[in-house]
Amino acid sequence: MNTLYIIFFFILGSVCGSFFAVIGERLPKKENFTTSHSHCNSCKKRLKFYDMIPILSYLLNLGRCRYCQEKIPIMLPLLELITGLLFSVCYYSFGFSYNLLIALGVVSILMIVLVTDLTYYIIPDEVIVFFIFYFMIIQFLNKGFNATCTHIVTGLFLFSLMYFIMWLGEKMFKKESLGGGDVKILFVFGLVLEPLLGVLTIFIGSLIALPIAIIILLTNKEHMIPFGPFLIIAFAILFFSKITTLDFLHFLGL
Repeated sequence: MNTLYIIFFFILGSVCGSFFAVIGERLPKKENFTTSHSHCNSCKKRLKFYDMIPILSYLLNLGRCRYCQEKIPIMLPLLELITGLLFSVCYYSFGFSYNLLIALGVVSILMIVLVTDLTYYIIPDEVIVFFIFYFMIIQFLNKGFNATCTHIVTGLFLFSLMYFIMWLGEKMFKKESLGGGDVKILFVFGLVLEPLLGVLTIFIGSLIALPIAIIILLTNKEHMIPFGPFLIIAFAILFFSKITTLDFLHFLGL
């Protein structure tokens, strides 16, 4: 039975991954992604349902649009595949629980931000607001009012900390060092993680970003470095590792 559930969550994740790609592509351009029909970006031909079967349609059409034969970006099937795999990991790690709903939310925001921040260097406010309410509702149902308020305070603390880092960076380098979305996303982290672990996401995210940032700085004259995906990857690592503040303090020998 567990195998069937894992397969189910893979299929669900691959379908959601396709939808996340649409959100990530259209939302920054203020295009409607809920009612408008899917179409080929090259020939604008309206796609049939069998043109949008996650992963499978890409393979059957050899990576090209069925109508104009234009190449489909490999990012799309990869996003579907990775989201499917991560949704399966969510179920395998947490089973049917409130933590499963949180894990699915963590993966979802990661996939959407990967598209928006890597493509447009932006984390849309709509995405942040949606997941703020999403995580608040789950925490309220799972832990109650008092615990939810504690998470909100943690979110405000992490937001303030990241805002200070942004302000300090602008003072030191005389230019924008972080995007507003990078600051706001820390509030979302606080709705899931404990305060110290929330701070740790900034450190881990920076470590992950460092080698990639060096490459970008050497090859990109504009020096544009999307930091949001690295922060959320660190967020996901800490959540899926199930580490607690006490575990971290013991690791430090405190």
